[in-house]
Amino acid sequence: MKLAVASGKGGTGKTSLACALAQVLGPRAALLDCDVEEPDCALFLNPEIKFEKDFTVEVPRIDPQKCRGSGRCQEVCEYNAIKLFNGKPYLFGHMCHSCGGCAIACPEGAITEIPRKAGKLRSGLAGGIFFADGVLDIGEASPVRLIKAVKKLAPDGLDVIIDCPPGTSCPMIASVTGADFCLLVSEPTPFGLSDLKLAVETLEKIKVPHALAINRADLGDGEMEAWCARKGLPILLKIPFDREIAAAYSRGQTLLEARPEYRPALRSMFEAIRAERAA
Repeated sequence: MKLAVASGKGGTGKTSLACALAQVLGPRAALLDCDVEEPDCALFLNPEIKFEKDFTVEVPRIDPQKCRGSGRCQEVCEYNAIKLFNGKPYLFGHMCHSCGGCAIACPEGAITEIPRKAGKLRSGLAGGIFFADGVLDIGEASPVRLIKAVKKLAPDGLDVIIDCPPGTSCPMIASVTGADFCLLVSEPTPFGLSDLKLAVETLEKIKVPHALAINRADLGDGEMEAWCARKGLPILLKIPFDREIAAAYSRGQTLLEARPEYRPALRSMFEAIRAERAA
């Protein structure tokens, strides 16, 4: 099963929960850190990296000898990465999303694509758990292609836990797409509820089944639970505020390392999700 762990906002405890779920599953699990702009699962699991390579994207190269200044490249570029000045195209490389449209559209065949380093891919083992992540280079416009590359590293036959980027934009959608289920992690604050609503709306549109885990659940006013009841959104786990969990997090330890007694609850939650998807 592929389980995405996501959140509408950062700081909800999503990564710690994703790592704890992988620890519960042990060697039958693969943990993919798809938050490639800020990957930190490795800080908790301390994997032994066995594979590492540069990740490249294709970017346009314009041959000034062939270019006749038709402007088709500028017309088709949705990201305004190519502009004509005095009839000559100029590439704003940091805005290019490597879609390849300009190379296809150029009537003179003046544009070819060349590889450019955009980050790196890594994989290894963390206590018997398969681990993979990506690290996007600073200044890159889009992490989506690197996220897709990280997802391809997961071996067959394992349960996959995907730690998604926070929010509801393209990186989160790329991480969640293809998952069997998405576990949302939120906190019962006004900001948490607002962003949870956006995350649920996003998952509904891309048709990914989902449920909720509430962190620091005892600090809220009940509004989140009430909204979930009206929405019919299942709450699979509630974690009360716990200073020891917060202190452990600051030491680079997961929820499970701080409170081993959560192991049965995490395992039961995962198996319940598996059973629901198999039904």
